[in-house]
Amino acid sequence: MHYGILLLTFLSVNLDFFFMLIFLLRRYPVIKVVWGYLLGNWVLLILSYLLGKALLLVLPEWLLGILGFLPIYMAFHDEDDADGHKTSRSPVWSVLVTYLSVCSGCNLAIFLPVLVGETLPHFMLALGFISLLTVGAVLLVKGVAQVPAVETLMAQRGEQLMKLCYVLIGLYVFWDSGLISHLFGYLP
Repeated sequence: MHYGILLLTFLSVNLDFFFMLIFLLRRYPVIKVVWGYLLGNWVLLILSYLLGKALLLVLPEWLLGILGFLPIYMAFHDEDDADGHKTSRSPVWSVLVTYLSVCSGCNLAIFLPVLVGETLPHFMLALGFISLLTVGAVLLVKGVAQVPAVETLMAQRGEQLMKLCYVLIGLYVFWDSGLISHLFGYLP
């Protein structure tokens, strides 16, 4: 498990949600936002892992390296996320539903190729690491939300930074899965 790639993946798929966190943190207590965000990440990570394991039953890992095209596609596909902010009685439920509606497609497309070859113990470590990043992200966004320079940078360059991260993750998946070495093994 490469923690740098997990960090880059987490940041890139959640970059747009960090803006939503600013609004959610103004509306709900920090602990409720943390729990809703954690539950959303757990649901999507577990789904990504299980889908990857199902694919590995029928395809070799190097071939699943083709999934690296998913994050690259996401980088160049201009589909704006709908504002998934929903209201309900429970702040945790509101944050969870908001996260799932805003980030499901990206998280599944990006985390599936990253987690596809991991063993269960490595996946559990990854889940713990992402959980720590989730809590840290909420606390960091809470503290940084008031800094005008950060808000300006994210508004001006956030989209480009997110796309760059997606491309880097896709290229890493090509390399890590063995796809590149497998394909270059056939070249004269």
